[in-house]
Amino acid sequence: MSDFSSIFQPITIKRNTIKNRIVMPPIGTNFATLSGEFVDDHIQYYEQRAKGGTGLIILENVCIDYPYGTNGTTQLRIDNDQYIPGLFRFTERMHKHGATVAVQINHAGASAYFGRLNGLQPISASNIPSKTGGNAPRPMSVDEIYYVVKQYGLAASRVQRAGFDAVEIHAGHSYLLSQFLSPLFNKRTDEFGGSVENRARIVRMVIDEIRKHVGPNFLIMLRFSADDFIEGGNSLEDTLEILEYLNEGVDIFDVSAAQNDTLFMQIDQMNLPDGWRSYMAKAVKDKFNKPTIASGNFRDPKIIADTIANGVADFVVMGRGLIAEPYWVEKVKNNEIDTLRRCISCNIGCADHRIAKSKPIRCTVNPDIISYEDYKRYQITAPLNVVVIGGGTAGLEAAATAAEVGCNVTLYEEKSFLGGLSSIISRFPYKRRIADLPKFLINRINKLDNVTIHLNTKATPEMVASHHPDLVVAATGAKALLPPIKGLHEQLAKEKRNVFSIFDLMDNFEYFTDISDKKIVVIGGGAVGLDVVEYFSENKAKSTTIVEMQTALAKDLDMIGRLSMMRMIDDNHVNVMLETTLQEVKENRFIVSRNGQIEELDFDYGFVCLGLTPVSEFTEQFRQHADKNHYQFQQIGDCKQARKLIDGMREGRDVIAAIQSIERRSRAHNIRGVDVNYAI
Repeated sequence: MSDFSSIFQPITIKRNTIKNRIVMPPIGTNFATLSGEFVDDHIQYYEQRAKGGTGLIILENVCIDYPYGTNGTTQLRIDNDQYIPGLFRFTERMHKHGATVAVQINHAGASAYFGRLNGLQPISASNIPSKTGGNAPRPMSVDEIYYVVKQYGLAASRVQRAGFDAVEIHAGHSYLLSQFLSPLFNKRTDEFGGSVENRARIVRMVIDEIRKHVGPNFLIMLRFSADDFIEGGNSLEDTLEILEYLNEGVDIFDVSAAQNDTLFMQIDQMNLPDGWRSYMAKAVKDKFNKPTIASGNFRDPKIIADTIANGVADFVVMGRGLIAEPYWVEKVKNNEIDTLRRCISCNIGCADHRIAKSKPIRCTVNPDIISYEDYKRYQITAPLNVVVIGGGTAGLEAAATAAEVGCNVTLYEEKSFLGGLSSIISRFPYKRRIADLPKFLINRINKLDNVTIHLNTKATPEMVASHHPDLVVAATGAKALLPPIKGLHEQLAKEKRNVFSIFDLMDNFEYFTDISDKKIVVIGGGAVGLDVVEYFSENKAKSTTIVEMQTALAKDLDMIGRLSMMRMIDDNHVNVMLETTLQEVKENRFIVSRNGQIEELDFDYGFVCLGLTPVSEFTEQFRQHADKNHYQFQQIGDCKQARKLIDGMREGRDVIAAIQSIERRSRAHNIRGVDVNYAI
């Protein structure tokens, strides 16, 4: 049994004792109202993490100066005393469960949400956008700088009155204070620009103003980007020098990294290892001997425990990890490691939903981030038989959910293993984290006595009927999309060949290891094709070319995945051919059309990666059989429509609705509108 004891050591800073070393960082949610207030779901979301044992919860960034300082589609506000009652209700709920509570106060500067500026130009240190293609801000006047500093102080006063234990100043991630600190964005020539001391001046003033309002014993935290990871920006060495001017008055350093254009290093891309940024926190801690928070894709309890035990940092941030598993602390403390819903860093529901699509956050691994496992309070009142066809993530979630509310479940899987496409994709070296999802689902389902699993078995309607089902769920997944392109199917049918699909690679990585002298051409610039390109280009193939018929690559990827893949394309010097269409497949070359011209692309290995299509050949048979035999039939996941993992997982959990519907029909009377949290 591993020793995780360092995680659970309390730590006292000034008058505050924090019960353990796990910190929930301030991740935006898009849960707030348009007017900047809490809704019940918002507080319940945080309360799950407090119930789960999290030591320090930092409420997501709150606007101190509306509208100039606002960011995100919806954002909490603290620029007026009218917001104190809602914030107080929040701190009461968190304190009830023993959590220490902070709030991050922030001014967005050039990163302000344009939709709420009502035509106003965003403000910043200079006139430089906070990201490539962003809105150009105007430089702040000195009077405006002093005004914003005072707004920080007033906001901190409200923080204290609302019952928080600490306030965090956000001085990173391309927001206003970060824009002053970074020479990349700050081109001023007055007392707020130029030298390190001048660039740090506004942050120094903010710290002093807050201390004046909250007194000597209230905790002040400072979050910053230790390394911008952009040429011309701050390096770690630069930041350590900046902190010399900011150290006094700060009680906890929250060490983060990156700016908007390197968002995939801030919201860590999947292939970055656990704790990869720890060296930054250690450098800060070693220099200033002050409580320090480390961040960077932390998932593994052992790595977290070692980080703390070895003095690398005093705390570890788990942001997306706590979205996925709100009871992480409690489960690790009870040594329930195999029940952890580990974040796979897919960045779809948490980052892409919120930043790119202006939706409230969700999670691939955790289908209900607000109520978590409250669905288990609903239990069926009479025996129900459920058959699930397909043992991928959607099918496993459906089977486990149905069993957990009392159904008798039978699952059929055609392959010799469970996990479906997730288990296969995780064979890519840079996608290994995905394996944590099927591993969790398999562990979960193995603990359920009312689930029977048949591997290596292709289900038929007659086989399913033998179980007298009330509900049959098809979760048969997706297969490679291979259109009737001239020569394609003939080449793929050959025993010895040079043309392959994505599954040929994932099932036979050992065949594609000696590639230093190989020329690779990949048809398809979506997620599937880019995975193949990443594998070969990272492993130093002689050359790698990607062909896409649209005007851009990666249109089906989440924003973090897109940014990281485009960086990979540049770093590995991949040849990109856009607006190019595959016309014919030959033994060792593709015939393509570009700008009305026919070209031949020769290769040693050619891959046709045009996406995925549902496996639904027998859907109509099952549907007709269901109608004839009076059971309910539904499709979920990729066999319904090839999409992302998050969609199949949600539909797997939504099997609850079908079960409730069946129960209502089987009763002598109907009770409609019943929530899953309560028995019918």
